[in-house]
Amino acid sequence: MNKVILMGRLTSKPELRYTPSNVAYTRFSVAINRPFARQDGTRETDFINVVAWNKNAETIARYFDKGRQICLEGSIRTSNYTDKDGNKRYTTDVNLDSFEFVEKKSSSDGSSNIETPYDFQNNEPANADNGINIENDPFADFGDSVSIDDNFLD
Repeated sequence: MNKVILMGRLTSKPELRYTPSNVAYTRFSVAINRPFARQDGTRETDFINVVAWNKNAETIARYFDKGRQICLEGSIRTSNYTDKDGNKRYTTDVNLDSFEFVEKKSSSDGSSNIETPYDFQNNEPANADNGINIENDPFADFGDSVSIDDNFLD
């Protein structure tokens, strides 16, 4: 089984590109902090390369920016190519299958609002025609984060 689930922040704005046969794709990197700290308190960060295709690529390029948090699911792919100097290069990427918006984006007035409703069933931005109504979101008042105290188990 080859399945990867990651949550991290984009290291740069994804750029939408097209193959010669006009298939949309984007390559981007996600920074993920390791769950443990060094003795000096600092944490190491892994930078994972991701490739998204078709509508996923178009949506990520349109709605995500550097620093935006993303949760994604995919599989690890390895490949190789010969660079312009004739050297063989190897790559390891996550081939994206699906993703989710993780956080609300703050608006210019400082309030926290959903940037754009998204229909995950149809993998496209929501609109008035598809029946998604964020005005009736039962979780809208839950805030931006949840804090869990590890000491409650003691």
